[in-house]
Amino acid sequence: MSDVVAQAVTALNEKLGGNGIDGTAQFNIEGEGSMIVDSEGAREGEGDADVTFTADADTYREIFDGSLNPTSAFMSGRLTIDGDMGMAMKLASTLA
Repeated sequence: MSDVVAQAVTALNEKLGGNGIDGTAQFNIEGEGSMIVDSEGAREGEGDADVTFTADADTYREIFDGSLNPTSAFMSGRLTIDGDMGMAMKLASTLA
């Protein structure tokens, strides 16, 4: 696992407060790898997901540290979303 993915997994689990989500989301970090979030929390990996987010490492870092709103990242084209937009919006409120 790359250091970037490991840091993202840690940051996302902190944002989730030890909880998982209802459904499955995949976060693709361009050039680094992917992580899956489900009822068990975040971990490195990829697979079938209800929604998939794709961005570069800097964008995710800014989202997870709170300096970039996920909705703003999406609207500016820095974050792409494929799949269930309802789940995407729910996760965005958790990450904000």
